[in-house]
Amino acid sequence: MVQKYLSKISGPLLDRIDLHVEVTPVNFNELASERLSEKSEAIRERVTEARNIQLKRFEEKADVFCNAQMSPNMVRNICRINESGQVLLKQAMEKLGLSARAYDRILKVSRTIADLAGSEEIQLEHLAEAIHYRSLDREGWAG
Repeated sequence: MVQKYLSKISGPLLDRIDLHVEVTPVNFNELASERLSEKSEAIRERVTEARNIQLKRFEEKADVFCNAQMSPNMVRNICRINESGQVLLKQAMEKLGLSARAYDRILKVSRTIADLAGSEEIQLEHLAEAIHYRSLDREGWAG
């Protein structure tokens, strides 16, 4: 049923969605676990700091306040990745058949992930996480 529904959504529409996340049921053992999770206050602080980083980054731009609003030219200048990152992104583009729009979205999301981690550079793990969020671009993601 999920595949039938997804087949009705056009590729260009899916391209405009930055984060695709499949949410699976949580099993009882995980629910009953006493493992400590990150506190909301800590998450809020990290998000606030990332937003401040972005406000400072774009303070010279009157109409840009966050990474999602970057133009393609800004993405090329601000979202630079090293050679291993380029190899990873190229492989993902080819394997998943991603569009140019998806390429830019992945770079913007990876920049945001790096901001949340307090990293000045986009690291391989930030890029890999951003690619992972393109799950709807993968055929058969819902089984």
